[in-house]
Amino acid sequence: QVQLEESGGGLVQAGGSLRLSCVVSGRTFSSYSMGWFRQAPGKEREFVSVISWDGRTTRYTDSVKGRFTISRDNAKNTVYLQMNSLKPEDTAVYYCATTTDRQRFAIPLAGPRGDYFMNYWGKGTLVTVSS
Repeated sequence: QVQLEESGGGLVQAGGSLRLSCVVSGRTFSSYSMGWFRQAPGKEREFVSVISWDGRTTRYTDSVKGRFTISRDNAKNTVYLQMNSLKPEDTAVYYCATTTDRQRFAIPLAGPRGDYFMNYWGKGTLVTVSS
């Protein structure tokens, strides 16, 4: 059973930084892309960032480019999201996700739904940015 557990959320002032972590168990972590998504109050869940199984390919939504950095440590089964220069509009529940079994060793592609074929999700961690 694939399980994902996020941590690192909290309350921060605008301009501040947070680092989110997500630990994965139940599968060979190093074989699959990992992603971060977020859902703000009253809005649909949206893509934030994705990293390939080997860490060589990363993608970001335009609104976080230059401020957020995704990384992974395959030895620790952990993916990170370093968030700098946070803005109030970054306030959301942040979800960690990983792809379907068929995406093993695949380059991350957005797919028809824009969800990068993510099939396993964590419960989320709340990030609140005050102005």
